[in-house]
Amino acid sequence: MAPARPSRRLPSLEPRRALLAVPILLIVLVTVVDILAPSRVHLGPFLVAAPAVTASFAGPRTTAFMGALAVLAQLTVASVRTSAVDLNHSFQLITLVLMSAFVTSFAARRERHEREVSRLRTVATAAQEVVLKPLPHRIGPLRIASVYLAAEFEAQIGGDLYAAARTERGTRFIVGDVRGKGLAAVADAALLLGAFRGAAHQQADLPMLVAFLEGTVASNLDDPTAVDAVAEDRGEAFITAVLLDVPDDEPVLHLISCGHPPPLLLRDGRVGTLDTTRPAPPLGLTGITGPDHRAATFTFERGDIALLYTDGVIEARDEHGTFYPLEERAAHLADKGPDALISHLRKDLLRHAGGHLGDDAAMVAIARVETCGGDA
Repeated sequence: MAPARPSRRLPSLEPRRALLAVPILLIVLVTVVDILAPSRVHLGPFLVAAPAVTASFAGPRTTAFMGALAVLAQLTVASVRTSAVDLNHSFQLITLVLMSAFVTSFAARRERHEREVSRLRTVATAAQEVVLKPLPHRIGPLRIASVYLAAEFEAQIGGDLYAAARTERGTRFIVGDVRGKGLAAVADAALLLGAFRGAAHQQADLPMLVAFLEGTVASNLDDPTAVDAVAEDRGEAFITAVLLDVPDDEPVLHLISCGHPPPLLLRDGRVGTLDTTRPAPPLGLTGITGPDHRAATFTFERGDIALLYTDGVIEARDEHGTFYPLEERAAHLADKGPDALISHLRKDLLRHAGGHLGDDAAMVAIARVETCGGDA
């Protein structure tokens, strides 16, 4: 389940066309009532509401047309009641023409803004596909499902990350969370993902891969020309991550956690945590604490599901301030496949958080669906 692509088109025209009935009915109503009203009552000024309402949802041409229709209606009222050239109706006509021109220019600016937003969404989609590539549904003996939920409105990618890489002996995964938000977090996420994809199949074992990634992150944090060097204190920047190595021919997985929440293991309807006895520090902090990259090994057999996630999932709060109980909710879905598991957790997480997350959230479910011998 990759992030949904934003539309490259402007919003549908059908609802907008239906809304045109509102200003038209308004013009008709004001015109009829103004003609039938006593001579001391003048409702002409209300006609300006027609182009003003139209400008809120339609383009400049439609707005200008509605303004012209309102002016025509005002001329009709003036001709029926007195004259189009008397002082009162003359000022009403001039005011209506000026206001129609103003709201038409407003509609033109709004339409240009919508087109700019549409282009930016297209660029964001392209950037997402480059930085956060969708995970395949099947790699070797593994079936995979994933979801990314960005906290920023309309955003497709933030500081959370995940990726998979195929090696000669198996498959390697990374799920991480960059400290911070915005473009700085996206830049750091892109750096780590690029380093992982380039080195995952080259480094002989998991500790060597983590050491390489640590060196990449640390060198970037020390770079004064980095994108976010002036946006935050680089001395406080780091990336938490969990890396997995899942061999094809062994019923195990190797794991190194760099300050990241421990993955869950779903087996036979039960849920447990893959806690490491000696977790490594987050990437970018080994210069302070010293490196400790040791892989822990866990049994990972056919039918097992490993659930990796970021802290945006377990730190999501409901209206009462209660954190999302991921382990409890996953326990009710332990007999589901990875696709159903991620789908249910996504809906449940958003429902728990009231439809809006306070932080980016990502989940990756990995299921072994074949035995080590390759039998399905």
